[in-house]
Amino acid sequence: MSQTRASQPGALMGFVHRRRRGAELFLLILALAVGVGAYAAVGIGVEGHVPADIVGYGGWLTALVLAAHLVVRVVAPYADPVLLPVVAALNGLGLAVIHRLDLATGDTFARQQLTWMTLGVLLFVITLVVLRDHRILTRFTYTSGLGAIVLLLLPLVPGLGKTINGARIWIGVGPFSFQPGEVAKVLLVVAFAGYLVLHRDALALAGRRVVFVDLPRGRDLGPILGMWLISLGVLVFQKDLGSSLLFFGLFLVMLYVSTERPGWLVVGAALFTAGAGLGYYLFGHVRVRFDIWLSPFAHYGEGTDDRAFQPVEGMFGLAWGGLIGRGFGGGSPERVPYANSDFITAAIGEELGLTGLIAVLLLYGLIVERALRAALISREGFGKLLATGLGAIFAVQVFVVIGGVTSLIPLTGLTTPFLSYGGSSLVANWVIIALLLRVSDLARRPLPDLSAGDVEAEADVLSTQVIKL
Repeated sequence: MSQTRASQPGALMGFVHRRRRGAELFLLILALAVGVGAYAAVGIGVEGHVPADIVGYGGWLTALVLAAHLVVRVVAPYADPVLLPVVAALNGLGLAVIHRLDLATGDTFARQQLTWMTLGVLLFVITLVVLRDHRILTRFTYTSGLGAIVLLLLPLVPGLGKTINGARIWIGVGPFSFQPGEVAKVLLVVAFAGYLVLHRDALALAGRRVVFVDLPRGRDLGPILGMWLISLGVLVFQKDLGSSLLFFGLFLVMLYVSTERPGWLVVGAALFTAGAGLGYYLFGHVRVRFDIWLSPFAHYGEGTDDRAFQPVEGMFGLAWGGLIGRGFGGGSPERVPYANSDFITAAIGEELGLTGLIAVLLLYGLIVERALRAALISREGFGKLLATGLGAIFAVQVFVVIGGVTSLIPLTGLTTPFLSYGGSSLVANWVIIALLLRVSDLARRPLPDLSAGDVEAEADVLSTQVIKL
């Protein structure tokens, strides 16, 4: 990353990050070319001409992206310049693929998704404007944890919760449906980061040594056992395997990063194995997922229960797409049930090929890399763990989704961030990006000039050192 040496008199010597807002704007133009170009390519490939609403669609998408850029330029000038363009490219591509599926099925999900994107960008702006310092969130450590638990329990409330596709993870408010688990994952990251900053030293203490690995002390197992029980509760009562894996994996990653103790990974792997075994033998919906994963063609076609129709059709689509894909309109991704949500990566693989799918994975890798970069350069412990946890959300979720679509692991039902249709997920992910930009902005800002007697700046540095890892 480009850096310049501080030259102000009295400034602390070192390297100062450049703002790079011009670079961000250039990358955003490329991202808009991807989104609007893909939308036009869908119209040409399916209908033989450029969509009639290309000007209105492209103008609205451009307005949203530029509005986000201007807000970042004003309130977070030192924020990472790559995150927003990557997200804009993924969101734009997702809208184009959903539109392609709409043309085949007669639905209007792309229009609804653009509305959800508008709400997501609005909350992105509000988050950056209202939250000027992410360290304020440490005051809400236990409140965030309690709020996350309440949100996870809401779908179980009779009359409020809704069961969709076998999972009870939705709540209905009038004509609208909302997935509270998407908000809960953000609150859990805040709660985990605040808790681990305070209790890192105790959790890092080694207990008994087993086969060259220092296991944690028995008295310190409470947090991970509690998170394990919460994950099992999500699996048992809500029948949501994906969220269960996401929450437990998220906590385990943050715990390991905080303590640097491999023993926690050993304990976490043991608990995960035990939970998977219990889920397989005690709960039918988990057993069905594993059976379909292990023997998909035994559950596909005539003479079977046809429960593997979705994953098998997805695999056929990926195989037909090959290396460079069939092109927009050249495949049949609509054959896969819920292709616009659970299996949108199969639709991308069919029409853009392995090359397009790898490009998408690289964009997700960039999001995780920039989150970890923000964690590395952050000057205080809470920011490090917050950025790590937010990056881990994308890493774990994308692994679980792509792993399920490619039959690497059993299907889980999670959405692909920024690509899949789903308002709850899209809005929550835009807020996550805003939080990452806020962390990176504070981390990349020049150190204050203490020689000028700036009391407020000195107090800020001292508060940073107090909560440093």
